[in-house]
Amino acid sequence: MDLRDLRHFLAVAEEGHIGRAAARLHLSQPPLTRHIQALEEKIGVPLFVRTPKGMQLTDAGHTLLQETPNLLALAQQALERTRLAGQGLIGQLDVGLFGSGVLDVIPRILARFHEERPEVKIVLHNLTKDAQLQALRERRISVGFNRLVPQEADISIETVLHEPLVVALAASHPLAVRPSLRLSDLEGMPLILYPNVPLRGLAQEVTDAFRAEGIPPRVEQEVQDVVTAVALVAGGFGCCITTRSATSLRLPGVTYRPLRSRHLSDIELSCLYRSDDPSPVLGAFLDVVRAFAQVRAAAPG
Repeated sequence: MDLRDLRHFLAVAEEGHIGRAAARLHLSQPPLTRHIQALEEKIGVPLFVRTPKGMQLTDAGHTLLQETPNLLALAQQALERTRLAGQGLIGQLDVGLFGSGVLDVIPRILARFHEERPEVKIVLHNLTKDAQLQALRERRISVGFNRLVPQEADISIETVLHEPLVVALAASHPLAVRPSLRLSDLEGMPLILYPNVPLRGLAQEVTDAFRAEGIPPRVEQEVQDVVTAVALVAGGFGCCITTRSATSLRLPGVTYRPLRSRHLSDIELSCLYRSDDPSPVLGAFLDVVRAFAQVRAAAPG
């Protein structure tokens, strides 16, 4: 039984007459009569009693009449939701996040997307860079955000912004009075590096920059995330080079100063996704990401 069968049955049941139902459906009477007979044969029970005055429902017909409006409404709802899904207006977006990325830029992008597509459910996953790449390939997430993402044949990478770097240090440290700091200012100071993960990240960028300027880095701690790193700064364990978005972590006793270095001035934040993913929801989200990136690129400073 298909939707056309239900519509034909409903018209005859409501009109109580083949002729009036046929006119309502813009059909001639013989084809409609055949459709009703075929429907009764398909179901295996009579739905109507034919009388000189028209068509009267049987008990089976009354039962089907009670269900038909709901079935047609559900079918229409399914078609409508399918159309909305095809336009990326409903569905689910699984997003891979990491440490400092959740402190500023990414929440604003997500908020903008949610404002435009409120019926799309956003599910967040806190994953390291290699875990994001694996989750993308296993289709557990649709998109990820990270830094220094290696080139992969099946993964597309788009730069969202280049974020300036800062030095987090104890507010009581003598260097805290300076408006900005150089790497040479940090010589001999204990460093707290993050993230301590297999793939290249900010930690490797920092140590490479020290060596490029001929300064031996004094690594005190290597941790997994920015929150732990800044908490250790607050605890007096040393200083930490981090992104400007981390300055929203207002821990007592910690201050932030811009880093001035020809080898280490900023670090990119990238969006990564499967190159062959045709999802309309992903496409709509990438439009938001690209618009955000364009505005940030044009902004001064």
